[in-house]
This record gives sequence, C-alpha cells and structure tokens, in this order.
Amino acid sequence: MKENFFKTPVFVLVGLGLPANIRSVMEAYKLLNDWPVHNRDTSHTLALNACKGVLTEAIETETARGLFVAFAKKHDLLTPELSPAIEYRRGGRSLYVV
Repeated sequence: MKENFFKTPVFVLVGLGLPANIRSVMEAYKLLNDWPVHNRDTSHTLALNACKGVLTEAIETETARGLFVAFAKKHDLLTPELSPAIEYRRGGRSLYVV
C-alpha cells in the first residue's frame, strides 16, 4: 500500500507524552484509529475521513495533513520539531535514540 508521505512531517506527542514524527497518511491514520473512542470528536472524524480519502485517492495528501494538524492542535499534541536524537517509533512502540 502506498504510504502517501507528507511534504513536512507533523511532530506530535503520543502515549505517555513521547514525541513522534508522523511522516505519512498511514502513520496519521494509525494514530487516529488508536485514539480512544470516548475522546473522539469532530476534528478526529474529519482527520480520519481525510486519511481514508487519501488512501482511496479522493483527497490530496496535504489536505489530510492539514486536517491532522488541526486535530493535533485541538488536542494539544503538537510539539516543536524533534531533535534527530530522540523520537518515538510507533512501529516498535519504543523510544528510538540515535
């Protein structure tokens, strides 16, 4: 499946406040899909549907990124750009230190 990478990654906090670098629609989709049901709202629904839309080629990747950023801002998940030394990797579910 095509990853549909963002032109600029989105830096967010996940889990217990660990930093993550969301580089693609699929990574954003996974984070949104894992979001607790009781915390889902309109911004979540819009971002999740936009990610699905990119995967079906109905929406542009950067449009989905914008909606994902709006969701992250609303839920205070955005962080400054990450240092290349520390980053949370969603795949391995562990802290990655270079």
